Amino acid sequence: MAIDTSRAFKPINIALLTVSDTRGPDEDTSGDILAQRITDAGHNLAARTIVKDDADVIAAQLRVWIDDPAIDAVISTGGTGLTGRDVTPEALDRVKTRDIPGFGEIFRLISFSTIGTSTVQSRACAVVADGTYIFALPGSNGAVRDGWDGILAEQLDSRNRPCNFVELMPRLREV
Repeated sequence: MAIDTSRAFKPINIALLTVSDTRGPDEDTSGDILAQRITDAGHNLAARTIVKDDADVIAAQLRVWIDDPAIDAVISTGGTGLTGRDVTPEALDRVKTRDIPGFGEIFRLISFSTIGTSTVQSRACAVVADGTYIFALPGSNGAVRDGWDGILAEQLDSRNRPCNFVELMPRLREV
């Protein structure tokens, strides 16, 4: 990471969505890891909730946050696998304006060093939806660490050079 310390850090407002049929607040360890990393980095944890593995429910929650001008980005954990209940990418398809294909590609590259070829089972992805970033990570603790530490910590830091997601935020709604 190339942090330009001469630039000011700009905290952003991040909503955290856990997608799970089995986890409640007491079992949401991957959500806890992300929440801690978000605040440790200096960002604002603007909202946090858990929803079931249901594309309609996921998309509805995402729309609430997309429509909220106080939310700059959403990070979800869970629902990115290959089983029938893993529908987070399909929910993102319902709300997206455009894809960020490099996110999933880099996530799987990073994850490969941790879990080898098992990374091909991940459908981690990212989109922009009406000016809001949405990043979908797998639900394991290791995956959220890989996603935050390997991509999001840098790209959500306004001082990261040569470029970062934060500096693009004012222009995401351009037509």
